Amino acid sequence: MVPGETEDKLHRIVVVGGGAAGLQLATKLGDKLGRTHKAHITLVDRARTHIWKPLLHEVAAGSLDVGHHAVDYLHHAHRHHFRYRIGEMTGLDRTKRAIHLAASHDTEGREVTPVREIPYDTLVMAVGSTTNDFGTPGVKENAIALDTQGQAVRFHQRLINGMLRAHTQPGPVRPGQLHVTVIGAGATGTELAAELHRTTRAVAATGLDRIDPAKDLKITLVEAASRILPAVPERMSRDVMVLLDKIGVEVRAGARVTEVRPDGVQLADGGFIPSELVVWAAGVKAPPFLHEIGGLETTRNNQLVVTPTLQTTRDPDIFAMGDCAYLVEKGSDTPIPPRAQAAHQQASHLIKIIPDKMAGKPLKAFKYRDFGSLVSLGEYSTVGSLMGFIKGKNMFIAGLFARMMYRSLYKMHEQALHGTVKTTLDAVARALTRRTESRVKLH
Repeated sequence: MVPGETEDKLHRIVVVGGGAAGLQLATKLGDKLGRTHKAHITLVDRARTHIWKPLLHEVAAGSLDVGHHAVDYLHHAHRHHFRYRIGEMTGLDRTKRAIHLAASHDTEGREVTPVREIPYDTLVMAVGSTTNDFGTPGVKENAIALDTQGQAVRFHQRLINGMLRAHTQPGPVRPGQLHVTVIGAGATGTELAAELHRTTRAVAATGLDRIDPAKDLKITLVEAASRILPAVPERMSRDVMVLLDKIGVEVRAGARVTEVRPDGVQLADGGFIPSELVVWAAGVKAPPFLHEIGGLETTRNNQLVVTPTLQTTRDPDIFAMGDCAYLVEKGSDTPIPPRAQAAHQQASHLIKIIPDKMAGKPLKAFKYRDFGSLVSLGEYSTVGSLMGFIKGKNMFIAGLFARMMYRSLYKMHEQALHGTVKTTLDAVARALTRRTESRVKLH
């Protein structure tokens, strides 16, 4: 194909957001339409590599090396017949059918890519969500969210630096100096708390003998609701609570945070939790730039309101999926939850119906199916509730089987991106590497 000729006549599909759903969609459309020159597919993301978001708590805790799991967008796009463009979306011109991208810069502040426009015929918004701090004072200044790979890496570096500082300082470890408070006991916060309990003790055991794990290291999990994991069945929440209590993670349910200070967390009941590091994992909302972007209908949390076909209510050429999409299905009183399985199902649906849209055919409505929840407490345990697993009944699982189910979700994601052969080879390579490397990242 001669650049600028046939390619200019192709239908232009632009996917904004290289998370699990966006990357899966671009990959499959590239293999299906890009390879056969039936469409021109472009993926836009402000980062250069992708990592599965449910793994970010392991990156933050140091139990997972980003280098072994990150997908390079540029290389992956080349292999799967689509294009990757780096940049953060800042605006939308529906009249010109183009999105606006901000300039990107390197760590020294030099411009890498300029401000530009990317034209589209079909646009898919898959920008996910960000943490919602509900306007709580001090969160932006004194807490770290785990929305991105960069934030997870930054938290881990601060954790290791804090432990090295405590080990080498002239005096003893101060009260609260090596305490970590995780605010928000959803899946991310709960999994992070358990993983941090294990990895901080593993780091201390590598020669930081001036740190007494039992006395100096403390993980506190704070939840405003009456119980942890409020979105999952109560039995599952109780099981996780028992496990957290057993390993020594302090849980404060029914506790509302009123301020995050440099030295800790202030609670509404007057209590104060001294903390060296604070993670904010409470609440989600769509990115602020989506609010009424291009005149599209949005919710208070900046989500794009979509029809049953996942098309935005005011523009059939623009789709939205994942956490940034708001859809209340027929017969339901609540919107589809912002969960990884929902985004995966919506990506699979769009892979089928976008070619139908290009051909002018009627589009099928999306139907969400809740397969249940799994919560991993790292090497301690995994618990879950599988919806409709046996004759329409829920099935509670725990231990090795639950852990295998949890890990299989990531393998399914990898297989959707790379295929069976590469996924298998990568798994073997990581298994061999783990035998020669530290179980916890120490830098």
